[in-house]
Amino acid sequence: MTEKTLLSKAPRPRPSAGDSGLDAVTGAFSYSGSVIARRLLQAGRQVRTLTGHPGRRGHQPDIEVFGLDFDEPARLAAALQGVNTLYNTYWVRLARGSVDHALAVENSRTLFSAACRAGVQKIVHVSILHPCASSPYPYFRGKALVERALAESGLSYAVLRPSVLFDERGVLLNNIAWLLRRLPLFAVGGDGGYRVRPIHVEDLAGLAVEASTWPEDRVVDAVGPERPTFVDLVGQIRDAVGSRARIVRVPGPALLLMSRALGAVMHDVLLTADEYRSMAGGLADSLAPATGATPLSTWLEEHAAALGRRYANELDLHFR
Repeated sequence: MTEKTLLSKAPRPRPSAGDSGLDAVTGAFSYSGSVIARRLLQAGRQVRTLTGHPGRRGHQPDIEVFGLDFDEPARLAAALQGVNTLYNTYWVRLARGSVDHALAVENSRTLFSAACRAGVQKIVHVSILHPCASSPYPYFRGKALVERALAESGLSYAVLRPSVLFDERGVLLNNIAWLLRRLPLFAVGGDGGYRVRPIHVEDLAGLAVEASTWPEDRVVDAVGPERPTFVDLVGQIRDAVGSRARIVRVPGPALLLMSRALGAVMHDVLLTADEYRSMAGGLADSLAPATGATPLSTWLEEHAAALGRRYANELDLHFR
């Protein structure tokens, strides 16, 4: 397991205050947050969520629900009173309307400040592989600024850096399968030789719960055991779902034009220019030892029958 520090400072032990038995998860009704929350409940923890989507409670009556009220820091702090560990999955994939990555950075600072005021013992924060404050990509630049804000908050922390998450609800792999089931051609940008390190969301959740017990601050790449090239990944999905689609390599600009056209038909954003360029530039890959145990190839074989049966619309999930 690789470890890095956000700022140059000595390891800090966790505060000595007793464990309240209560943890909080931002977005416990969303994707990775819901799996972390379930793991905590199974471990006998009390769970509270701060969420922008309280109507998504579903079949989770054991979770206390509070609003993710960034405009009301005092209410945020009140919602975090008595919390031992805050598991933070808050971020935005797409800039849309008044919501952008700069706002997400400011909101994260507000959240960390509220956690300090409330006496939270530790934050386990889900970030991204290769954040960089000088990155040309707002997503990666913003993630680096959030990590810096966390390190400067004075709180004990653990930062987990995944790239592609997968399970039955994962948007990327599901939508690749959906397209492969329906189109005669599937376009891959460039040579497709850039690699990814997918991690199963259950493995990420297990790592997050484990991270709450680490006695010192850590930054860890959260990655699975396999590093397929992107073109090989698409080929694995095609074979698993029994598609006969031909995989074709096209220049990056052509891929982005095709993605925008298909996105207009689907009323969604399939792929942004920054997402393609960052992946093609190797930012979804890591040489770190695996922190997840589930091989993507095995999982694809076991779940192929259900994969890609329905399209997962990102804008519906987060903006509509």
